[in-house]
Amino acid sequence: MMRILRAALVAVVLGVWAVPTFAAGEYPLTFTVDAQAKTKMTTVTTTFTIRVERLMDESRFKQVTDTLKYNGYAKFFNVFRTLPVIGTIELENRQVELKYAREQQEDGGRRLVLAADRPLFFFGGAPDKNRAGYEMTIVELRFDAQGGATGTMAGAARVKPSPAGIVLDSYAETVIQLTARASRP
Repeated sequence: MMRILRAALVAVVLGVWAVPTFAAGEYPLTFTVDAQAKTKMTTVTTTFTIRVERLMDESRFKQVTDTLKYNGYAKFFNVFRTLPVIGTIELENRQVELKYAREQQEDGGRRLVLAADRPLFFFGGAPDKNRAGYEMTIVELRFDAQGGATGTMAGAARVKPSPAGIVLDSYAETVIQLTARASRP
């Protein structure tokens, strides 16, 4: 009986290690992300990598959110640029450094928002649309209880305060859909 119990326990432990999951608080964490964007004329798909070393400190989170709320985007962005690097997003030969990583528990899962202080890419938009001010890359991932992750991305964006919270202004005219899978470093 003990042999069967030990064998079952070993199988469970090996099964947990063999299938990476997105459990809260387990950092560093690396994601392989499949992205898809559709416009009227085309569909673009690609794969990229996100590495999160750790979540941002609570004091730094309060600092940047308060600056945005009370002083506007320009001052917020100056403060945002001074934050320490806590991860990266890599797409082919391009890389941006993450300065913002915030995780929140939700019903049946969690939400992870990531932001970098440079745009990773400009997608879509009218040919004459001005790129000025779209200085951030923003990723939002939602993890379910089974470890699956889906989300959205703005390769070039800016944020602004509103009475209901923070509003995202993406350069793209279409949402980039994400599906992520974890791999341990």
